[in-house]
Amino acid sequence: MRVEAPAKINLFLSVGPRRASGLHEISSVMQAVSLADDLRLDPAAGLGLSVEPPGAVPGGEDNLAMRAARALASATGATDGAALRLAKRIPVAAGLAGGSADAAAALVGLNELWGCGLSRKALEAVGAQVGSDVAFCVRGGTAGIQGTGEILAPLACRLPLWWVIAVPGAALSTAEVYARFDDLGGPGLGDPWEVADALARGDLDRLAASLRNDLEPAAEALLPGLSGAREALLAAGAVGAVQSGSGPAWMGLARDEEHAREVAARAAREFARVEVAQSLSTGARILAQ
Repeated sequence: MRVEAPAKINLFLSVGPRRASGLHEISSVMQAVSLADDLRLDPAAGLGLSVEPPGAVPGGEDNLAMRAARALASATGATDGAALRLAKRIPVAAGLAGGSADAAAALVGLNELWGCGLSRKALEAVGAQVGSDVAFCVRGGTAGIQGTGEILAPLACRLPLWWVIAVPGAALSTAEVYARFDDLGGPGLGDPWEVADALARGDLDRLAASLRNDLEPAAEALLPGLSGAREALLAAGAVGAVQSGSGPAWMGLARDEEHAREVAARAAREFARVEVAQSLSTGARILAQ
């Protein structure tokens, strides 16, 4: 079985106070995009995971895909095994939820392979126990996110969106970015209404003006070279630009595919990696059985 694991991006990310659980309250708009990892599943006596390229991410029990497999087995009583083979394409530690995407793919694929029969909503609930972005990566599409990531509401996206995903050569720890955010303080929880309404109306200029990420100052404090990312994407012709999640990946909004490829070509010299990606209406999905 082959499962696609799409990355997520944040069009809007407002961060509130840290809860007693250690997680921050957020108000966000997330979107699944076509930059994706590839997870292959085969029946096996036990659970195991291999990763390509080797060492790209941990291959043991600490991997979120393995944790998701264990969580699904615990939730359903499944006793079957599986050999998981993960091909990493989503940049690691970049704010694109690659680990959460892999966990979502494991849940969707193993639910089918093991005959668990859980609905997508039930898989989202299992995913929320594994990581804060996993539930969204199961659902995909475009959604408003509240709480610590567990409250999801679908949002209308009138037009397919095209993004230039630009990744510097360095990585950032999500925990360290949030810790620096706490040190710096923030503006408080904002309302993503402008982004949601622009998406529903297909108004790219209004959407570009409404993009927001409260973690940008914290990420730039840890990685000073990020300070020119927005300017580089805008100079390359992007309509708007914003950091995704805890970074360091940035996204430039384009008007269509042709424009996205033009922006990517112009911005390539400023970043270690540049990808063109389209918005998706789904999350993790089975491609072949």
